[in-house]
Amino acid sequence: MNNTALSGVRFDKVTLRLGKQDFAFDLRLPQGIITAVTGPSGSGKSTLLNLIAGFDTPNSGRILIHDQDVTELAPADRPVSVIFQDNNLFSHLDVFTNIALGIDPSLKLSKDQRQSVSGALERVGLAGFEARSPITLSGGERQRVAMARALVRHRSVLLLDEPFAALDPGLRAGMAELLSSLQRENDNTVLLVTHQPEEVQLLAKHVVFLDKGNILFEGSPEIFAENGNIPQIRRFLRG
Repeated sequence: MNNTALSGVRFDKVTLRLGKQDFAFDLRLPQGIITAVTGPSGSGKSTLLNLIAGFDTPNSGRILIHDQDVTELAPADRPVSVIFQDNNLFSHLDVFTNIALGIDPSLKLSKDQRQSVSGALERVGLAGFEARSPITLSGGERQRVAMARALVRHRSVLLLDEPFAALDPGLRAGMAELLSSLQRENDNTVLLVTHQPEEVQLLAKHVVFLDKGNILFEGSPEIFAENGNIPQIRRFLRG
């Protein structure tokens, strides 16, 4: 069976209220591809990711990952890794330790696990950076370290909340290419929050467009690009 026919993440009539904002999500996100999650500021993009990761708990409904109900599971018990815009690296720890924390917070790593850290760094183009401090790295290099940490966790779902927003266009293009390559190699389910129309077209096989806490569009990027008659999508496509 084609992976895209399977449900990587499913929102089963999920509702959530945060302050005065209501969110309602009912959708299936395909397994084994990159889904772009976009929409205006405050539309619910980060909230959608937080629900999957377990940082927010729905008021009603269920969240399933690969058909397993994870609604009540703690974030650490879900098959999910998250990469944020600020990459969440500890500046007082070297690159090796920052990545090793993704394997075991106690840092009691086996020889194979230590080798996997170096292997992940090599895969993201940072071989030999183990002893470097994050504060000596460029923005693109720090995001590559965050990707290496996600790689060693071996989680089937990867959530990225505008991870390239602070990078210049050249670096964004390079990171987008790396993300696409890593996704193909690992066959994981990726959700990418982005405000960039070019990232949607370049990376995504599936698009979810949110507006005011609701799903305004869900489908292929080709069909999404043809929906410029919807004012919210037209404004997004025009940048």
